[in-house]
Amino acid sequence: MSSIVAIVGRPNVGKSTFFNRMIQKREAIVDAVSGVTRDRHYGKSDWNGRVFTLIDTGGYVERSDDIFQKEIDKQVNLAIDEADAIIFMVDATDGVTGMDETMAQLLRRAQKPIFLVLNKVDNALHRENTLEFYALGFEQLYPISSINGSGSGELLDDLIESLPKEQENEEDALPRFAVVGRPNAGKSSFINALIGEDRYIVTDIAGTTRDSIDTQYNRFGFDFKLVDTAGIRRKSKVKEDIEFYSVMRSVRAIENADVCLLVVDGTRGFDGQVQNIFWLAHRNNKGIVILVNKWDLVEKDTNAAKQFEAAIQKEIAPFTDVPILFISSLTKQRIFKAVETAVEVYKNRSYRIPTKEFNNQMLPIIEKFPPPSYKGKFVKIKFCTQLPTPYPQFAFFCNLPQYVKDPYKRFLENKLRSIYDFKGIPVQIFFRKK
Repeated sequence: MSSIVAIVGRPNVGKSTFFNRMIQKREAIVDAVSGVTRDRHYGKSDWNGRVFTLIDTGGYVERSDDIFQKEIDKQVNLAIDEADAIIFMVDATDGVTGMDETMAQLLRRAQKPIFLVLNKVDNALHRENTLEFYALGFEQLYPISSINGSGSGELLDDLIESLPKEQENEEDALPRFAVVGRPNAGKSSFINALIGEDRYIVTDIAGTTRDSIDTQYNRFGFDFKLVDTAGIRRKSKVKEDIEFYSVMRSVRAIENADVCLLVVDGTRGFDGQVQNIFWLAHRNNKGIVILVNKWDLVEKDTNAAKQFEAAIQKEIAPFTDVPILFISSLTKQRIFKAVETAVEVYKNRSYRIPTKEFNNQMLPIIEKFPPPSYKGKFVKIKFCTQLPTPYPQFAFFCNLPQYVKDPYKRFLENKLRSIYDFKGIPVQIFFRKK
């Protein structure tokens, strides 16, 4: 599982600058899908081959000092609870402030690795002024400059060393199905209906589920884990810090899932916030099943489901090969079909195509419909194979990979999907030099 590192500190010490520098090192965070709003408070980073999730706690706290003073305990305590390691950032040019002391006091009680980072140490003179920060009670100081990145190497070496070792026991090896969606879409009701007991408290107040909770489940002769997540809220609604950490847990649940069951409130529609969750799962290459819940409450005529489905497909294009089911957790309508579909999607995600068969299928199609010529040059594709990754990725080897454009990639993906069942699974296609 991906470790979580939280950056805490008072406003304007440079948390976001450091955060942005860290996540931009990782190309995978760059996304060409239009309409994907990346939350600037969450990102993936890596150092020496170790990937971790970085959370910037700035921006979730009201900026006026009196409110901040009240919120500071809560913010730090939540970071202590949820993160595997904490970067405590201060501004070296300001010296030690009362707010830094308050935060240091709370952090010193934590049983977590804390890294005291002195930002804005841009020259030797600033470095001399850092000694007073030993008064905050931490053994080591890490002077850095978020602007130019100096000093961050030693910090990251020690940070990676402190994170829990990645290990997978047999229980963790079970497939994980995360039930995700907006607050109050009916995620907990869906799981209650499946497992036949009121394992989770279900109320009409949005945001009741604060944690991600795992339930081992067996259906259709198949063992898996169902993960109920806290609802992901629109950023403007994340007023209290606890909501922010609910978002953080949902993000982690998506990252660590194999298949995401995206529960949509049928009475509200497939709005922008639901779309963000969809693209987050897509960006992490997860299997996706869309469940339109509360269908019993929707006033409908004979074409209602078709129209609703068409509206969803319009929003998720070009990735429209996704199962959409209309369910009701209350009446248990199609809830077992939802699980059966998730199992099928999981199997699709791990499907392997033998190389010989793949070439026999794809090369005749490519010969009949080759990539369009570019600047008078012709692309010749000679060989293709599925890459040995946990989700479907395919490499096509050719003489001029740089001349193959996105429309042709989409054409190949559509042909691939028409031959093989990758329903609910993002597929990636790469062109490489032969």
